[in-house]
Amino acid sequence: MSGQSGPSAEEIIRYHKDAETRIATITFDRPGQLNAPTIAARLRYADLLHRASVDDEVKVLVVRGAGEDLGSGADLIEELAAQNSADQNQRLAEYRIGEDEVTFPPEGSFRRGATLGQWYANPNSGIRGLQDFKKISILEAKGYCYGWHFYQAADADLVISSDDALFGHPSFRYYGWGPRMWWWAQTMGIRKFQEMVFTGRAFTAAEMYDCNFLNSVVPRGELEAEVERYALACARNRPTDTVFMQKVFFEIMKQFQGEYMGSMLSGFFESMGGRVRPDGADDFTLGDAIDRGLGGAVKDNDDKFPPEWRLSKKGRKSRGAKKEPDRKRKR
Repeated sequence: MSGQSGPSAEEIIRYHKDAETRIATITFDRPGQLNAPTIAARLRYADLLHRASVDDEVKVLVVRGAGEDLGSGADLIEELAAQNSADQNQRLAEYRIGEDEVTFPPEGSFRRGATLGQWYANPNSGIRGLQDFKKISILEAKGYCYGWHFYQAADADLVISSDDALFGHPSFRYYGWGPRMWWWAQTMGIRKFQEMVFTGRAFTAAEMYDCNFLNSVVPRGELEAEVERYALACARNRPTDTVFMQKVFFEIMKQFQGEYMGSMLSGFFESMGGRVRPDGADDFTLGDAIDRGLGGAVKDNDDKFPPEWRLSKKGRKSRGAKKEPDRKRKR
């Protein structure tokens, strides 16, 4: 899944704006890799958020994925290859630094790993840029909404979901941390988020609606129309100046709740994750997964859990997985 010789950042992150409705759309378009953004694509995403935030022809931003899923996270194999590369220029590209402009922290130093963890708290990294976005953001969730894509769900103003969506972070199974942990706890409620962290299981759209994470849940075939309904209502409501002021109000409120501090704290603990000692030889770790092949290792580990708690859609359907109870259409 390496992004080194694959599609360009412009192909993976598509952008369109309608000056008449003042609705812009960012589409993650790499469905063959479950819409995983490369490093360059994440940086383009951050730049597009910044530009749309300033652009007077944009009032509402819709974020969606091409294909069957919003996405299952960033291109982890490319990221790890860059961070572990003997060529420091591959690592520096993550931080928007050109070749041979600086010297990267040495092997074995705390700064070598912590630089990445703390970088993820910066909106320029493409991780938490929606927090600084001064317009209205609406995220369209469907299929997998995992990892990096789940970060975007936490940070968007409104989240509209298909009823077949799954939410979570595979890191809770193979590493234990994610940059948006503080804010997931705030948006989901700490009790339910602790369940997600400690079991590592994915939550359904119905469960996420019940803990007030989602604004609306509809059948897959009605998803785009539902998102358009919300986007048009937001675009036709108060002037953009009012929206800017409203966003500043909510931003101050979020900082009072520790949103940015939480990113820094998560980054610190992520930086220390490599020092965690396994309980036994069978413990599933990120390093082992990469050595064995990430896809196969994750699947093998997934099989240890009840079908209804597995991360893979295919795995959840196997061996008589429990069906979700019938629920009424939610808005």
